[in-house]
Order: sequence, then C-alpha cells, then structure tokens
Amino acid sequence: MTVLTASSLPLALLHRGKVREVYEVDSSRLLLVASDRVSAFDVVMREPIPRKGEVLTQLSAFWFERLGHLGPTHYLTADVDEICREVPRLSGHRDQLIARSMLVRRTRPVPFECVIRGYLSGSAWREYRANGTLAAAPLPAGLRESDPFPTPLFSPATKAEVGHDVNVTPEDVAKALGSSIAAELERRSLAIYAAGRDHALTRGIIIADTKFEFGTDSSGGLRLIDEVLTPDSSRFWPQDRYQPGRSQPSFDKQPLRDFLEEMKVAGTWNGEAPGPTLPAEVVAATSARYLEAFRLLTGAPLPEWA
Repeated sequence: MTVLTASSLPLALLHRGKVREVYEVDSSRLLLVASDRVSAFDVVMREPIPRKGEVLTQLSAFWFERLGHLGPTHYLTADVDEICREVPRLSGHRDQLIARSMLVRRTRPVPFECVIRGYLSGSAWREYRANGTLAAAPLPAGLRESDPFPTPLFSPATKAEVGHDVNVTPEDVAKALGSSIAAELERRSLAIYAAGRDHALTRGIIIADTKFEFGTDSSGGLRLIDEVLTPDSSRFWPQDRYQPGRSQPSFDKQPLRDFLEEMKVAGTWNGEAPGPTLPAEVVAATSARYLEAFRLLTGAPLPEWA
C-alpha cells in the first residue's frame, strides 16, 4: 500500500504543517496536499497512517460539494485529472497527487478556529470539570461528560503554531475582527455544523464537536477553507454506543492516543518528540478508523485509485 510522508512538487512551497503541504499555484490559487503523517499530543509520529491523507481530502471534498449552498468556500476541485489540466507542470507527479490533493482559491486566513460544540467533551469538559466554565464563561451546573448542550455552542479558539489552541469567547472574536464579521463566522459555522450533524446522524455518527476555518478572499468575502468535518477536525462518535457520563469511542486516531497514553502511564514515553515506534497493529487500527468514518459518512468505501 502506497503511503506519502511528504510531497515534493514543482511549485513554491508556502507551508508544511503537521499533515499538509501548501503550494502556490499562482496569485489566486493554492494546492493543498494531505500526507499520511499523523500527530498526537502535538508530536508528529515517524510512522505514517496508510490512506489517511486520502480520507482527509476526499471527505473534505464530499462536504464542500454537499454543503456549498450554505456559503462561499475556497474549494475548486479534488479531481487529479482536473488539477493536472489546470496546472500542467504537475502531470508528472500524479503519484503524489491522486486522491490527496485539492486545488483551492487563495484567501487570507481568519486568525481564529471556529469551534462548534454540540456535546461537552475534550478541553471543554476539562475546563468545566475544574471551574464550571468554558473560556471562563459560566455554563449550567450539573452537566456530565459527553452531555449534549441544549443548543450547539460557538466556542472559538486562537490558532496556535506550537502547542494547544486556547479557547476564547465570541466577544473576544468581535473585539479582534469587528462585530459584523464575528457574527457572520458564528452564523455560518452553526449552519454548517447543523447540516453536517443532521446528515451524520442518518449514517449512525454523532458529530460531537468540530472546528472550521475561514479566510477572506480578494474582495473581502468570507470563505470556508482548509478541511471540513473530517476525523482530524471533528469528534465522531458511533451513535449506537453513545452513553453520556463518560468518554466515548470515536472514529479517529483513538487507537494511537490509547497506545501513547499507556506508554505515558508506564513511563516509557515522556510525551515529547520524538514519538515512540508505533506497532503495526496500532497503525492498522488507526487507518481502519479513518476508512470506516469515510464509508459511513459518504455511503461508499474509499475508492482504490490507479
């Protein structure tokens, strides 16, 4: 099975993140390439997860096409043939592009993650358990881990290049960006989450929370960018196993996190880079989670591309 740990293309490399490379196509377009790298606890592991980049790209394309009526996006195409027609110099590099590349409009990213929380989990649960708050704002008393909120919460966060993002309030976003832009980010994020949540429920998946990114285009309009409702940007729970009052199984890199937690508890890994060697069974189980999430949400297995 072919894996890609890092792409190398005849375009200007603008950014190499934990998972993606961002290339400049021209003044108005970018190319995103999702590798099979995987990170956990802010550490990028040495071993790739087969087909992970394909799942992230193709699932994002599924959502961009399905939810595009809710507002402008940066998405142009994730079809490798179309990409190579648009950018002929990439034709000799199909092996790095197929299924894991996306041609997009260029935008200026908004400096906040637009997090939507439908259920109390993750960092929100940790803060609530300690202080009864979320981003220092009070929440109702008596909530349990994984309880649903009466209505989904817009819970933005700062973008952190290193370490964890920091939860902030909608008022913080309004102060930084202006009230009209902040209101539009909240409105669109809630609408996209609601549409994605409703579809996922028909497929047996609870989207507990997710994060969206937006960017402004050359005319100043807001566009949904980056990845959308993937296992890396969202918390997917199997609906038939949901039980509030505890943590939930999830369709993501949970096998990897469980393995690393065991090593931390045993004192065989200190939580810092480099990560430990991943057993083949952990790699395979993590890949299977991503592929199953794709199959359930789209209604078909991830194709095998030639």
